[in-house]
Amino acid sequence: MQGASHMLLEEPVRLASVLAPAKPKVFPSLTKIVGTLGPKSHSVEVIQECLTAGMSVARFDFSWMDAEYHQETLNNLRKAAQNVKKLCPVMLDTLGPEIQVHNSTGGPIELKAGNHVIITPDISKALSAEILPIKFGDLAKDVKKGDTLFMGQYLFTGSETTSVWLEVVDTSGENVNCLVKNAATLAGPIFTLHVSQVHISLPTLSEYDKQVISTWGCRNNVDIISLSHTRSAEDVRELKSFLQSHDLPETQIYAKIENSEGLDHFDEILKEADGIIISRGDLGIDLPPENVFMFQKTAIHKCNLEGKPVIVTRVVDSMIDNLRPTRAEATDVANAVLDGTDGILLGAETLRGLYPVDAVSTVGRICAEAETVYNQPLQFKKVMWHVGDPMPHEESVASAAVGSAIKVKAAAIVVFTFSGRAARLVSKYRPTMPVLAVIFLREGSDPSKWRSYGTTQARQCFAVRGVYPLMGSTDEAETGGLTKEEYGIKLALNYGRSVGIVKPFDRVIIFEKIGDSSVVKIIECEG
Repeated sequence: MQGASHMLLEEPVRLASVLAPAKPKVFPSLTKIVGTLGPKSHSVEVIQECLTAGMSVARFDFSWMDAEYHQETLNNLRKAAQNVKKLCPVMLDTLGPEIQVHNSTGGPIELKAGNHVIITPDISKALSAEILPIKFGDLAKDVKKGDTLFMGQYLFTGSETTSVWLEVVDTSGENVNCLVKNAATLAGPIFTLHVSQVHISLPTLSEYDKQVISTWGCRNNVDIISLSHTRSAEDVRELKSFLQSHDLPETQIYAKIENSEGLDHFDEILKEADGIIISRGDLGIDLPPENVFMFQKTAIHKCNLEGKPVIVTRVVDSMIDNLRPTRAEATDVANAVLDGTDGILLGAETLRGLYPVDAVSTVGRICAEAETVYNQPLQFKKVMWHVGDPMPHEESVASAAVGSAIKVKAAAIVVFTFSGRAARLVSKYRPTMPVLAVIFLREGSDPSKWRSYGTTQARQCFAVRGVYPLMGSTDEAETGGLTKEEYGIKLALNYGRSVGIVKPFDRVIIFEKIGDSSVVKIIECEG
C-alpha cells in the first residue's frame, strides 16, 4: 500500500477522455469550495452567482474592514442563499497574532534592495521607505540578528511581487533595523509582517478577535471559526472555552496551520479541532519551498484517517487578474483533491479578484475531473487499517454503507442524522457518490430550539467532502403522515432528482440509526 498511487487510471480510456468534449456537470464537485467575500463579491447578485457556481462556504476575513461592512455582506449572502434556496455556512476568520503595518495615506512605498529600514512601535512616525511603524511593542525582544521577516499585502493584491523580504541587522531599544533583500513597491492601506520561524509574544486569540466573536459572531450565530495562526492545542481549547461562555457551544473550530509552531504541534491540534485549514501562504514563508508539498500531503493524510475535514488554501492566485488559472495551478488543485482534501479555499480570488464567479466554477470543474480518478479503494483500505479491529459499531456500519454503495454502483447514500456526525463518518470512507444527510430532531429535544440548532448542524456539513444536508421535519403538516424513515427517503430522493443525481431505477443506500443499532439497506428508485 505504501507505493500505491492516489490515482485510478485505465489507459487508453482516460487519455482518450482528455481529448473528448467536456460533459456538463449536473451536480457540483464532491470537493467543497470556500469563497472569501469582499469588494468583488459583496453584492447579492455576485454572491448568488458564486453559490450557483458551486461555493459551499462563505468566509468573512476580519483581518480587514469593520463589522458593519461584513454585516452588510452577510445580509446580502442571506438574501442570495434564499434566492437560490441553499444553506450556506458562515466562516469567521480571526486576525490572530498578526502584525500589521498601517499606511494611513495608502500611497506607494518603494523599497530598494540593499537599503535599510527601521521597524518601530512608534505609530506617531510617518510610514516611509526608511520607517515602518507597527502596533506591537515587543518585536525587538522576539527577534535577533539574522532572523527573516516577510512583509506583503497578498490579501489586497493576490501577488507575491508586492512583498519584500527583510533580514534583521540589529535591534535598538524597541526598534528593529533591517536590511531590504529585494526591491518592491508596496501600496495599499495595510501590509502584513510575518517573522519566519520565530515565536511572537502575541496571543493566538487576540482581544480584537474576542470582541468580534462576542458581538458579530454571537449576533449571527456563526457556524465555523477559522482560528488563524493556531500554534498549539491549548489555543483551540481556549477558543472552545470562550465560545461556551458566549453561548456558541455548537460553533465549530477549524485550526488554521500557517507557521512552524502549528506544524510542530499538528497531531495534538488535530485531536482538539473540528477541522484543519492548511494555510500555504504564511506556511510557505516558514518552510523551505521544497518542504511545503510534503507537509500538505502528510497533514491531509492524517486528517483523512481521523475523519476531520481539511481545507487547502492558495491555489489559483493568477485568477485574481486572469480568466484562466495557470497549468501549474490547475494541476495543484487536482493534486490536492487526489491527496484527499475536503475543500479548496479561495481568498483574494473571490475577495478582490476580477473573476470571482469564474474562479469558483473553474476550481469546481477541476475538482470534479480529479474526483473521477481518485483512488477510493486505497483510501478505504487505509482508513479501515487505521481504525483497526475490532471496529467500533458506528465505524463498521459507515464503512459497510460506503462499501455497499460502491458495489451496487449507488447514485447516492442517504444518511439520517441528528448532529451531522453520521454523515461525517460516512464521508470519512470517501464514497464516490454524494451523501445526502437528512437532519432530524433528536428525541426529547425542544422543537422550538431545534430549527436554529438543526440549521447550524446542517450548514456545518457543507464543509465536509461529498455531504449535502437537508432539513428534516417532525411537523405532520410537512411529513404528510409518513413515518420518519418514509419521509426522510422521500425528501432525499426528491432533492436528488431535482439536482440530477438520482434517476429512475438508480440504487440508493439508506443509513440510519434505530435505537442503539445502525442499519444499512438498499432501495431502488421508481421508474
